Amino acid sequence: MVFRYLQYIITWCKQRRASSSLTRRILAINLLVLIVPVGGFFFLESYQKRLIESEIESLKVQAEIFAGAVGALATKTSPILGHQIIPIRANIMLHRLTSITNTRVRLYGSNGTLMADTQLFPISRGAVLIDELPPPDSEIGPGRWFVNQINKFLNWIPGQNKLPLYIEANPSNAENFKEVKVALFGEQAAAVRRHEPNGLIISVALPVQHYRQVIGALMVSNNGHKIEQAMRAIRLDILKVFTIALIITILLSLYLAGTIARPINRLAAAAEKVRTGHGRHVYIPDFTSRRDEIGELSRDLRGMTEALWQRMDAIEKFAADVSHEIKNPLTSLRSAVETVARISDIEKQKKLMAIILDDVQRLDRLISDISDASRLDAELSRDVPAPVNLRQLLEALTEIEKDTALNLKLSIYLFLEEETDLIVSASEGRLGQVFLNIINNAISFSPPHTKIIIRAERRIKENGSFIRVSIEDEGPGIPEDKLASIFDRFYTDRSVNAKKDDSILLTHSGLGLSISKQIVEAADGHIWAENCYKNNLISGAIFIVELPAN
Repeated sequence: MVFRYLQYIITWCKQRRASSSLTRRILAINLLVLIVPVGGFFFLESYQKRLIESEIESLKVQAEIFAGAVGALATKTSPILGHQIIPIRANIMLHRLTSITNTRVRLYGSNGTLMADTQLFPISRGAVLIDELPPPDSEIGPGRWFVNQINKFLNWIPGQNKLPLYIEANPSNAENFKEVKVALFGEQAAAVRRHEPNGLIISVALPVQHYRQVIGALMVSNNGHKIEQAMRAIRLDILKVFTIALIITILLSLYLAGTIARPINRLAAAAEKVRTGHGRHVYIPDFTSRRDEIGELSRDLRGMTEALWQRMDAIEKFAADVSHEIKNPLTSLRSAVETVARISDIEKQKKLMAIILDDVQRLDRLISDISDASRLDAELSRDVPAPVNLRQLLEALTEIEKDTALNLKLSIYLFLEEETDLIVSASEGRLGQVFLNIINNAISFSPPHTKIIIRAERRIKENGSFIRVSIEDEGPGIPEDKLASIFDRFYTDRSVNAKKDDSILLTHSGLGLSISKQIVEAADGHIWAENCYKNNLISGAIFIVELPAN
């Protein structure tokens, strides 16, 4: 049955393609943890040693009984030789005593010669051959065959081969057994030997005494069948537990590998389809319900793919907008050039040449801003945020723009919250670019004799502390439906004449606010625009930048 389960698992592995690298690693680690303790299966020396010691104690008890009986009932006294063992009587007595113990007893005389052996018939001295049959209920099958193969393998395990080999000497005498020689000197001794057909031979030798006179030695021996059966039983139990644990480990490992490898393979296949350009509607599997690392990977991969498509859409739109914005001054240039070649009026030619110069300057500004915008993402990713003191930054920018504002009859006022640290974490140069762009827009769209007010203060919200910077002007304001659109690329509102000279409007490429929004959002901030009202009429615009306080 075990082999059928293993065959089923192997077939399932082939069907599920469980030979992936990740599956093999999971199986190897789990099986290694399982196999390491099972390695002790082959090294049960301590358990076997306790069984041998117990068997030796049992043989000692039997030997003491047998030696006492022989010394008391199977001896004779000779005036010349003293006390002697009667071989025939001792042989018959030992055969009767060992008929129920199934042990082998050998009796040696004081000179070391064999006087009795329970394996030989008492009279004819013929050997008694015993061939043990297996138990009636023993099974012959793969499991038993496997256990037998392991038992054969145990002959090569360190510890078994260290035992001396048992040799059946014929004729036998005390010289063949060191424990018998020790017993002839009046001491007890035991020995354990290995025997090829019977596994182990355990023997105990005791002196046979008659009134403290050593008249011989008695050796009781037994094969290690009981010990081998006990060892076989525990090995078989370990094999059963190991087999069950092996099947459970393989199934759990395959399940674990399936819950990891299969989702990853599906995500990898979807990513490959995206890479090879199978269209933007490639389905990325959603495993966010797993609430684990695979779910996080799925969520991030879906988000990354969506961001990729949004970036591609933005690039496509940007390219189309660039083409459109460049065509406008080019069309004006072509028209002016074609016209100037056909007229002879010097004043009209000068006017057309001024238009050409304005268009060239506009193209130059436009190309410069396009170049800055195209490099912005890469440069923002390389910028390292650092503490920026907005108090110092705004004071410096206000001083820079004051002269320009005075020339246009404008006033700039700066109000900073006192005794408050106005520190944010960002790129100082990029933030300066944002505020400078907003201030320049305010100057461009503010009529003469008006003021521009710059404020900076700390605000507390539920999600933390923020620094709010607002730049307010008294210009024409922004149409309500355009408050969000002004941050789009190339947005310009040519319907508003903030100046008598429209050339100032023509110098705006429409990229400044879009770039500013990217810079602020890269610093985890927000930027938006509002209109100022006076008597329910728009009295100007206010741009607000909020950045997390450092």
